[in-house]
Amino acid sequence: MAATDDRLAPLSPESASFFAGKQIVVTGGGGSIGTELVEQLLAFPVAHIRVIDNNETAIATLSEHLRGSDRCEVLYCDVRDEYEVNRTFSGMDYCFHAAALKHVPSCEQSPFSAVQTNIIGTQQVIRAALRNHLSHVLITSSDKAVNPTSVMGTSKLMAERLFTAANSLSEGTHRCIFSSTRFGNVAGSQGSVIPLFCNQLRLGREITLTHASMTRFIMTLADAGRLVIESMAWSLGGEIFITKMPVVAIKDLARVMIQLIAPCYGRKPSEVKMSEIGPRPGEKMWEELNTDEEVRRTYDLGKYLVVLPALRGPYGNRDYSYRDHPLRPCEKIYHSANETLMSDAEIEALLLRPGVLPADVRDRLGFSCGIK
Repeated sequence: MAATDDRLAPLSPESASFFAGKQIVVTGGGGSIGTELVEQLLAFPVAHIRVIDNNETAIATLSEHLRGSDRCEVLYCDVRDEYEVNRTFSGMDYCFHAAALKHVPSCEQSPFSAVQTNIIGTQQVIRAALRNHLSHVLITSSDKAVNPTSVMGTSKLMAERLFTAANSLSEGTHRCIFSSTRFGNVAGSQGSVIPLFCNQLRLGREITLTHASMTRFIMTLADAGRLVIESMAWSLGGEIFITKMPVVAIKDLARVMIQLIAPCYGRKPSEVKMSEIGPRPGEKMWEELNTDEEVRRTYDLGKYLVVLPALRGPYGNRDYSYRDHPLRPCEKIYHSANETLMSDAEIEALLLRPGVLPADVRDRLGFSCGIK
């Protein structure tokens, strides 16, 4: 089990003390983000972490990985099951809600399941948090929720809105703070493009691009986990926290990966072909971090942006002051087609960060690998 992570600067004393002695439940804890969250949280003096997921294989893998930790338990639970969610939230202080159907194609093919998990499941989490008097709940969302063109993005937009609205349900003695985080593509996460390209190189296939002009915001698992953890410690209710991310052109990512990884499998980079297969249903050519409507209530906190609630009625008396960070208006819409693209050297540096490339690829490149 990882202790402190040298990939990240330490949390501020205020943020670190926020988690001391707390009971925390992580939904979707068997996924890439959930697992990263658990590992980072165990570096703090938390009292206990309850991890829930509905993927038996992920549960078994994570249970083995966490074996020997007396501060963590892994349970089977589907967030669509109201009774089970309520039961697993009993005795908890905080919740990180990372359970979701996150892949655009599968949500397009199974929209009813996407609604059940990403919207109805989010409702179950909100209700369970209120019933069990949790004090802080945070959901992980996506840049695909901004001006959505897909079922997945639309369902995550609804989940964000539900979390913002939930704050008005908990005013009083047992007030619970609900907030959201929004980030881009997580490099190396399950089912993402980096493992796909690695597998195509391993199998001797050509690299498939949906479109040569496609751009994406990108971040590492470690950075995504830190955003989520810091956002909860900062949250005051109803906000959406967004980290500022670099932008990569997918064709540039593919080209750098070919140069770096193809020789590991005995292939000459010049002989690896790339082909365009066309965007998938619901897939955007570019991504956005905030909308033109949101920019009027978006503020710059340095590393992060924060979008305050649009419906200010329930939040009119709330003081949105974030420690020593003054609220500076953000007058910019972050759009991946308009940002400076990562250079080849920056892309290679990203790929070589821990947890980005699959373990077998890192082994071939001569790196020691962790569990990530």
